Amino acid sequence: MNPRSYAVTNVRVFDGHSLIDANTVTFADGFITEIGQDTPPPDATVVDGKGGTLLPGLIDAHSHPDDEGLALAVDFGVTTVIEMGGPPRTAEDRARIAEDDRLADIRSAGLPLTAVCGHPNQLLVPLENLISPDGTRHPEAAPLPGLADPAELPAFITARVREGSDFIKLLAEEGTVLAAPGLPELPPDVFTAAVREAHDHAIPAVGHALTYAATLTMLRAGVDGLTHLFLDRPHTDEIVETIARSGTFVIPCLVLNRSIIGIPGTDLAADPRVASRLTPAWLQALRSSFNTYADGDYSTSERTVKALHEAGVPILAGTDAARPEEEHGGLAQGASLHHELQLLVEAGLTPAEALRAATSRPAQHFSLNDRGVIRRGARADLLLVAGNPLESISDTLSTRAVWRRGVLTTR
Repeated sequence: MNPRSYAVTNVRVFDGHSLIDANTVTFADGFITEIGQDTPPPDATVVDGKGGTLLPGLIDAHSHPDDEGLALAVDFGVTTVIEMGGPPRTAEDRARIAEDDRLADIRSAGLPLTAVCGHPNQLLVPLENLISPDGTRHPEAAPLPGLADPAELPAFITARVREGSDFIKLLAEEGTVLAAPGLPELPPDVFTAAVREAHDHAIPAVGHALTYAATLTMLRAGVDGLTHLFLDRPHTDEIVETIARSGTFVIPCLVLNRSIIGIPGTDLAADPRVASRLTPAWLQALRSSFNTYADGDYSTSERTVKALHEAGVPILAGTDAARPEEEHGGLAQGASLHHELQLLVEAGLTPAEALRAATSRPAQHFSLNDRGVIRRGARADLLLVAGNPLESISDTLSTRAVWRRGVLTTR
């Protein structure tokens, strides 16, 4: 019997787009071989789905994981994560992760483009270490380097491409909603030039923007995607129409917006399907929050998502989860993506649309052509759950089995 050959039977199948007319999926040596096959191959391990649902492995379109986070993601059926910036990953590190089926596969921006002592450095070291009261910057204290001279932009983009960055991440963050107003920022024309340089290298550019004004800056620069949803004011018809016309996708990270305005993830932590899989450190972090913008109103984020969705803007599911830290709490790797799906449904998406936001949609927009779907020849990244998340989205948490490249990883 082939230890990497499986036939999952007696399931409903969501193929990344919709429920399909099949109740069996067969895969071998890391790839899906048949869908709807009446008789499983004799060398396949047969898994009775017991009337549950088989989904493509989920994709977190906004994450900042270490190896612990990548392993935790897989535990929750998140088999691929999009790393939205961090220290450069070497080719050796990428290859190690790609071959380790205990870890979620990764696509990364590498170093983000930010100003000297700009975001996210203030999340990594005390702000007073970065900027003196008189405004003097201290780049030697910044863990992530910033662009000191706009003339160095082409070299910056070229270096990211040579390092293997899959896309370029641009940071427009003045700090108001993160309790750090006055953070250094790059001028808008640098962002416009960065998008042009990225496209010249045939890779996308995405923009971090947590405020309405920063969102407009990124849209004018021509980014391919917005990695956050502004939360400092309600949406307007103008900005919804601008986003829709641009073809830009949006990763709302509603779980993060909740946390920023002070709503902890206690509701998710109380779910036994989550609590049983998280360490005390992760649970403590999940029960906390950023709480840096108490004047915010989470309902405006919900209404903005609804308006964007109704305008036809592609919505991708992401979390901005990083490490288990109380001051950056309300989030947990893997688990929070399921929370995000629930919040997207509460904001007006159907369960099927929310599932697309964590499967075929991010695969499409990040050129992951071998995953995010269940079809012949696709990677056998799969999540089997009890129940029917097309009726009750929280059933995605009822994990029965996870396969990464056809390897059963459930612990």
